[in-house]
This record gives sequence, structure tokens and C-alpha cells, in this order.
Amino acid sequence: MSHPSDPGADAALPHADFRCGLVALTGRPNVGKSTLLNALIGFRLSIVSPRPQTTRHRILGIANSDAGQVLYVDTPGLHRGAKRAMNRSLNRAARAAMSDVDLVVQVIEAGRWTDEDEALYATLVEHTAPRMLVINKVDLNKDKSALLPFVAGLGEQHAFAEIHYVSALKKQGLAELEQAIRARLPVRAPIYGTEEVTDRSERFLAAEMVREQLMLRLDQELPYATTVEIEEFRDRTDGITEVHAVVWVERDGQKAIVIGQGGAQLKAIGTAARRRMEQLFDRKVYLRLWVKVREGWVDDEAMLKKFGYTD
Repeated sequence: MSHPSDPGADAALPHADFRCGLVALTGRPNVGKSTLLNALIGFRLSIVSPRPQTTRHRILGIANSDAGQVLYVDTPGLHRGAKRAMNRSLNRAARAAMSDVDLVVQVIEAGRWTDEDEALYATLVEHTAPRMLVINKVDLNKDKSALLPFVAGLGEQHAFAEIHYVSALKKQGLAELEQAIRARLPVRAPIYGTEEVTDRSERFLAAEMVREQLMLRLDQELPYATTVEIEEFRDRTDGITEVHAVVWVERDGQKAIVIGQGGAQLKAIGTAARRRMEQLFDRKVYLRLWVKVREGWVDDEAMLKKFGYTD
């Protein structure tokens, strides 16, 4: 990934109506924010799994076009009754991402408005940025007309500037959504270069690729007890990128599960993560994985800071 470019205070507009701004993608866990981000920027940046709490960090995705540059911020889903330090940290990250943006997009599932959605809306109202509602997963509703009373009720009780229907997975309704988003952004010169897709480093993305495989391959609650730390990330003289990563767990029993019988599980995780890195970085990757135990890391503020979960 390339690094952010300095836009400069006097950067020129590519044309008179060029738009550029920050758009926060918000929503309760598992409504499809990361899938939507990837679809909007045309690049598989944010990791995706069927599990809630897959997104743990603020992810910036940059969508460039002749009409403008949209900076989408994918946020962790807000967690109600967050009892563990990491969950509280994710909530802080989600709320911080809603500040200083030009537009907030609340994403919900078609036909579902839960107490968590309502709680998030109440948080959004505290901010001055205009709010847009995106109803995702409309492809799962065979009878689209059944959504009309649902949406009408939402519109009567909540103040959204616009409501849009999309299927992020099927890429339906995205062109109209993108046009509406750009129209609400200020006329402003681009902040990043036209070839950039994120402000995150390859080192950070490598850790996310490993964590994605943990989310996809481990059962029940175990993925939530794991995190990934990159200990070494270097480009060798032979053109191969060497990555050393540690999978942290909370208990010895969890370590055994992650490694698997004869190391089979860890090997499968590593192979899949390496292939994703090679696809993303467009070069060969040599990946080494270790599994280590740190009891209670999820509630350890010092460890959370070390792993990048706190400011």
C-alpha cells in the first residue's frame, strides 16, 4: 500500500465540481459494513467473515473517480453492554470515527431495526454531520414491496437525509448510492493520490489477513480470544516479503486448538493468509506463524495498546 500524500493547503481542484470528503460507515455488528466498503472502493481491503466483531480497527478506504475522492471509514460495530476492555475500546473507536466527518452512513439489514440500531442512531444524532440510511442485504428479500411499510415507519421516527437500498454482496444499488454520497461532500481538492486505496500500512494489513483466517476457521468464541501481532515485516533482496506473525490467545487450551493436530490448523491458516497477502501485495510472501499465550490480554489495557486497539 502506498502512504498518504500531503495534499497541501493550496492543492488545486481537478475541476470546478470535484468533491472530496470523509464518510463514516456505521452500524451494529454484522450488517455488512466491511462488504459495503470493499464494494464501494472496488478493492478487497476490509476483512470479512460471517461473525460479528470481525472489524476491530478503523479502516480507511479511498474511492477515486473523475467526479471526486470519497474517503470511507469502516468502523467497528457498536457493542451494547461492553464488559471487556477490548469491547469498550472498539466502542470508543467507532464513536471517534463519527467525529469530524462530512457524512455518516448508518447501515442496517433489510427488514430489521433492532435496539442496537436505535442506540447507534441516538449516538449519531449527537453529531452535526448529515445522516444517510443504507438498507443492505435487499437481495435476501424476495418481495421488495414488503419493505415499504418498514421503511416508511423508520422515516417517520428518524431524521435521515436520504434512504438507499443496496446489496453490497451482489453490488446492487451502489452506483446510485455513490452518486448521492458524492453530492453531499464539499468541493475540495483530493487528499490522497489517485493510486492510493488506504492509509494503512502493509504490515497492518498482513496482520488483518491472518486474523481473517482465524475468524473463518475457528469455531464458537475462540476467534474473539485471538489477535495477531506482526513481529517482523521486511522485503528481502530476492524480492520476497518475509512476515513473522504471532497469534495471541488467552489460554493453553486455545493454543492447542489454533495449532491443531500435528500443526494442521495453523498450517491451513498460514497458507490461506499467505495467499491473500500475495494477492494484495502483488509479490511472493514468506509467512511464519507462532501461537503464544497471554492470559487476559482482552482486558489488559497495556496489551491492547501494544496490539493497536487503543490510541
